[in-house]
Amino acid sequence: MTDQKAAARPIGPDSDLEQVFELAQQLRVDSVRASTAAGSGHPTSSLSAADLMAVLMARHLRYDWQQPKNPANDHLIFSKGHASPLLYAMFHAAGAVDEQELMTTYRTFGARLQGHPTPVLPWVDVATGSLGQGIAYGVGIATAGRDLEHEPYRVWVLCGDSEMAEGSVWEALDKAGQRNLPNFVAIVDVNRLGQRGPTELQWDTEAYARRVEAFGCRALVVDGHDLQSVDRALTTAADGQGPTVIVARTVKGQGVPEVADHEGWHGKPLPPDLAEHAIAELGGVRHLTVRGPRPPEAAPRPPMAATAPMDLPHFQLGDEVATRVAFGKALVAVGVRPDVVVLDAEVGNSTHAEDFGKAYPDRYFETYIAEQQMIASAVGMAVRGYRPYAATFAAFLTRAHDFIRMAAISQISMALSGSHCGVEIGADGPSQMGVEDLAMMRAVHGSTVLYPSDATSAAALTAAQADLDGISYLRTTRGAYPVLYGPDESFPVGGSKTLRQSGDDEVTLVGAGVTLHECLAAADALAGEGITARVIDLYSVKPVDADALARAARDTGALVVAEDHHPEGGLGEAVLSALAARHQGPAFAHLAVRDLPGSGTAEELMDAAGISRTHIADAARRLASG
Repeated sequence: MTDQKAAARPIGPDSDLEQVFELAQQLRVDSVRASTAAGSGHPTSSLSAADLMAVLMARHLRYDWQQPKNPANDHLIFSKGHASPLLYAMFHAAGAVDEQELMTTYRTFGARLQGHPTPVLPWVDVATGSLGQGIAYGVGIATAGRDLEHEPYRVWVLCGDSEMAEGSVWEALDKAGQRNLPNFVAIVDVNRLGQRGPTELQWDTEAYARRVEAFGCRALVVDGHDLQSVDRALTTAADGQGPTVIVARTVKGQGVPEVADHEGWHGKPLPPDLAEHAIAELGGVRHLTVRGPRPPEAAPRPPMAATAPMDLPHFQLGDEVATRVAFGKALVAVGVRPDVVVLDAEVGNSTHAEDFGKAYPDRYFETYIAEQQMIASAVGMAVRGYRPYAATFAAFLTRAHDFIRMAAISQISMALSGSHCGVEIGADGPSQMGVEDLAMMRAVHGSTVLYPSDATSAAALTAAQADLDGISYLRTTRGAYPVLYGPDESFPVGGSKTLRQSGDDEVTLVGAGVTLHECLAAADALAGEGITARVIDLYSVKPVDADALARAARDTGALVVAEDHHPEGGLGEAVLSALAARHQGPAFAHLAVRDLPGSGTAEELMDAAGISRTHIADAARRLASG
């Protein structure tokens, strides 16, 4: 160990590698101590990467630990979030987390030091732990730095070798290579062992390097425990010549012979007796501090306020306009805000997101058919203070659901739009039909789910998304339908619109999107038979207008809900949940897409699914006569 005088000096860019080695040993010791004290955690995964992180934080990570919001700071993402003992040990070495918090609160109820890192800690940008996502987030942050902010900060991502089997990793590296991001560095901790045994490639670092290079990134292969080699690789990676992946061969459990490269120790803390022995083997407890390189002076950021009044598009009553078209026109209007960016997954001509790209090409990002990376890039841009909108077909957002779920855990605010919903899309068939998306998005923590029925409401709700906290989702329709509302109509989130109402209503018809138009037609047919029906446009699915639904249930005693979605988790269940909370149970009919659809016209498919005006009217008749 270093002597006390040397130990009292902070370790920094000018420290020799012997001192950096002592820092690495401290990180190992503290990882063991914290996880053993907690009785859970991943110390062996932390031990393998300690040398890599010691060199990084002492010599290369330009970060002001006292000002984590400094826009010039580098970014560090632990994609292998299970190695949180190592990350928290780094925070301790930097003076950001004290000894008591690290050793007594890790993984305890109500603590900041959770089992996997989340932004409840100000030094953490994004929640990680769902493997295969950190590199993707890093590409998004690096893209923001290079293309939006023109800032010199670097993005460093530590990932494990097991997660290199995830397709999202290669989507991310493909985009890093395609964009030639000079500020992006991934460090792969190739420790050979995964959760249940050896990884796919084990220590075949050359195979990793060939794959990385095939995606247009530079690969540097190193011994992850040779501090000099690691230092040289990190220096090269920061030269601004392009995206770099450091492939570091390491040993899981390095420094503790009893567990090093041994199977069966993943996710297991060392028992107290072994931990005590391991700490002694590692040289004992240290109290070193780190003062790594400082970030450059932050350049003044341009104001993010709107450059002109927002002028939403106006539509004529009765004109037939698809809500996806209105979404695109509204995006252009929202673009007066310089913080708004739009991401597409190569369907912008269908979602009409490309309208924004034509008006603001510098803030429009094409991720091609890579929905996971589209969401990850949106998250990365949100980390840097931008307001992303990301759009694709509703059906294809389902493959990015884990990224959406994790974005909510990261407390990210972003706007999503899914087009081509339901059987209404017609002849393309079931592979293109989003009939699960409402359930998916309603289940996301803190989400807002919006489903406009005409162009005016679609434009207003698109604009509203720019100011909503959390994940918001706008569901748009492929076909063109009549404009129902004038330009001065307002659409508060959590509200609804009642389009037909009288004092003699016998039944309430509830729809959104295409089924609202079917409800209106059904109400006309019922009126011809002397049955008066109330019609509610439930454009806000979450939060839902419980007051309007409760009034309708009380006044009419019967509700028919029609939705172009599976019965599970959609409009019907939103209505029933709202009424159950009010202890109201009206006569109820729920029309939804229950069978597997095929191809056909919109009219044929909606009728076959039992959600057309004919079926709505039939259900209303049964309830009204009931």
